[in-house]
Amino acid sequence: MATAEMVDQVSEVLDKLRPFLLRDGGDVELVDVEDGVVKVRLLGACGSCPSSTITLKAGIERALLEEVPGVKEIEQVF
Repeated sequence: MATAEMVDQVSEVLDKLRPFLLRDGGDVELVDVEDGVVKVRLLGACGSCPSSTITLKAGIERALLEEVPGVKEIEQVF
């Protein structure tokens, strides 16, 4: 179970990244944070983009690992 503080921190990081996703016609939605695993849904163009895995792991996950203590990984849900 994630703390409210961790969920808030994850949301803040996603909000910082959102303009870059929106610029490419996509978006990200926070679904859940459980035991250090952040679950997100990629929306719009990001949902079907062949580069979405790279965006998820190299972009979003890296930012979350750097900025939010306790985050272990990111998982995409559909």
